[in-house]
Amino acid sequence: MVADRPHCLVIGVGKGTGLACVRRFVDGGYKVSMIARHHGRLQSFAKEIEHTAAHAVDIANLDGYRAMLQKIVAEHGLPTKVVYNAALSTFAPYAELDTDLFERNFRVNTTGLLVTAQELAPDMVAAGNGAIVVTGNTGATRGMPRFVGFSPTKASQRILAESLARELGPQGLHIAYVVIDAMIDMPMVRQRLTDKPDDFFAKPADIAGEVFHTAHQPLSARSFLVEIRPHAEPW
Repeated sequence: MVADRPHCLVIGVGKGTGLACVRRFVDGGYKVSMIARHHGRLQSFAKEIEHTAAHAVDIANLDGYRAMLQKIVAEHGLPTKVVYNAALSTFAPYAELDTDLFERNFRVNTTGLLVTAQELAPDMVAAGNGAIVVTGNTGATRGMPRFVGFSPTKASQRILAESLARELGPQGLHIAYVVIDAMIDMPMVRQRLTDKPDDFFAKPADIAGEVFHTAHQPLSARSFLVEIRPHAEPW
């Protein structure tokens, strides 16, 4: 990656929001480190998009994840912007939910964010003008049947982000939580919802644009909770 570009770290890079955020930050002048579990897919993204580097790790392995964050800083420098987009989910009735999966999801969705802050935030505060933007969804604000393996982990993620924002915001580090209240426009989603019009779906590039904007808000006008949804989405 080009050394003189500022460094952005996108955690949780798949073909939807994560990859769109990578593209948006590269277009915005950044070099981008990408984290996800799947090495092959990450490598294909890195070959396709200039100024990116792939780093495969399973966040559920917290020690391995912590070591990867340290490796990325050593190789590419401290990021000035971080997008925490990692998410795992399990959908099942509460009586059938595997507690090991529940705790795995919690580890990735919430504990992984804490580890990210522990590893990066102190130096980001010292460097100044940094931001950590966390992507969430409607599950972070309400519980629904069959969402027992997901919503509690996202709600705790939102509260953790708010706690970090209240502590680190006065020190100059911007922490924001973006609630994506939408079905995201991805092939797997389109295949399940073939009867929906185009404007029913939230476009990954548009979501990424809002994440980029939020990460660059000035000191005098910063958001914590940002909600985005398609214009016709009921709420």
